[in-house]
Amino acid sequence: MNTRVKRLALPLGGALAATSMIGATLVTSANAATAPAKKTVSLASATSAQKIANFWKANGGANLKAAAQFTGAEQTTQKIKLGGGDAKPDGKAGVVAPIGQEKVTPTKVKNVNLPKTIGKVFFTVGDKEYWCSASSVQSKYHNLVATAGHCVFDEGVQNGALDNWVFIPGYYQGKTPWGIYVGKAAYTHYDFAVYEDYDSDYAFVTVYNGITYAGEKQVTKETYDGWQGYKYAKDVEITAAEYKKIVDEKGGESADAWAKADPASEKVVPWSTPLGNSKDGVVKIYTKEVTKDQYDATKNGNFNFNQAKWKSFPQVKADIVTKEAYEAYTGPGYKKIVDGAYTIEHYFVEYKAIVSPGAVKYYKTVFFIEYYKDAGRLGDNVGGQGFTWNQKVGQPVYAFGYPAAAHPDGDKPFTGVTPKWCYGKTFAAAASAKFKAEAQIGLKCSMTAGSSGGPWILKYSSTKRLGYINGVTSLIGDADVNGRIDFATSPYFDTETYSIYKSAANLWSGSIVTKDGDIATKA
Repeated sequence: MNTRVKRLALPLGGALAATSMIGATLVTSANAATAPAKKTVSLASATSAQKIANFWKANGGANLKAAAQFTGAEQTTQKIKLGGGDAKPDGKAGVVAPIGQEKVTPTKVKNVNLPKTIGKVFFTVGDKEYWCSASSVQSKYHNLVATAGHCVFDEGVQNGALDNWVFIPGYYQGKTPWGIYVGKAAYTHYDFAVYEDYDSDYAFVTVYNGITYAGEKQVTKETYDGWQGYKYAKDVEITAAEYKKIVDEKGGESADAWAKADPASEKVVPWSTPLGNSKDGVVKIYTKEVTKDQYDATKNGNFNFNQAKWKSFPQVKADIVTKEAYEAYTGPGYKKIVDGAYTIEHYFVEYKAIVSPGAVKYYKTVFFIEYYKDAGRLGDNVGGQGFTWNQKVGQPVYAFGYPAAAHPDGDKPFTGVTPKWCYGKTFAAAASAKFKAEAQIGLKCSMTAGSSGGPWILKYSSTKRLGYINGVTSLIGDADVNGRIDFATSPYFDTETYSIYKSAANLWSGSIVTKDGDIATKA
């Protein structure tokens, strides 16, 4: 029995452990090897899914483009123990065939065709956008994603899962060729969700049908107000005649016709200018508060504004205020303390000016909606890798991902824009006591941060672009401490992993798009 099963046998306080999980379902069994404790978190109802989809689609996918590779805590500099650790089968080996394939023959061609199933998962941590790597995997309803646990779960946030979680297969610089798939529910091992035990750093996420952009159209305000998907409004200038006609028809202003005056303009004129009508407008006297120095300067004609002299106004107002108000005051008034009283003196001058009201302009508000189409099920669009567990350590695998970060020495060979791969034989690895990674498998690999969550595929056929997921990238590191990432690890997929995968693989999700192209409002 491996170490994480032993941890499950420890007394956890029963009800206290269960009630501490907000929005989670805990399933336990006396036989931990066949039914391990798992954590299931609801990521989004159909109602909240529309908000999540809009978050990523808005402004031409600006948030997608702003996202950075998620580094989390997956990089370790601890020297790995080759052949060490407790990664080993806990039962018979098993496989689940890829979508549409009863048998996959491993490839031996030199050039590797990248799997169609891989992509990026996007999510937010606070007000920052991030991404990890992931892959579609076989399931009953063709709606399942496999990735790293730390790319989904975080016990330190509400609900225990990262926000605004979506999967985009084939993502490329803001483009979503097969649509956006919003996560519905996520499954992982209880040990990872609660104890951050990286021996169980995997997650399986059920996603809704994808949505793709179908177009936009102008609609009425009533349709706009009820639209759940992305929408926007803009103001369009109309003529005075159009404004009058619509206002007369509707008995007042509305979104179809409304008026707005520009700010008034002020033109200061010389003090010698006669009051009353002039060619530019009506000349009047106005009063303005100024500093004490400016006020005093008006007495000898030294203070002027736009070549127009100002005249002292006979009123000087003195206010006695509290010490706090006195210290906080930053206006033009003169501050002084008189017989212990905190005083602010206000000085005023008169000037002549022509104030012209702003021009009145007329507008109508035009409403637009973006409508969508159901892209269908994830697996029907990009396929799904098979799944396998309890495999012998030492078999060759392909690891795929989107590395982006620099190596520790500063060299940055990857961009995160296109997927990369590593190939080699796995080995048992006790990668890091810090992350409780005592029973993982390792692979020599130079992919940097951004590759987290990417699939490790056994018996991969480059022709069919399919194989069997046997792991996901969990930790990366620099084993020989030479400034270069040179290994990656994955949790070992055993019977417990299969049990959690099987639960996720049997959850139905469905569409979040209505017949008229809106986002559904009910789960």
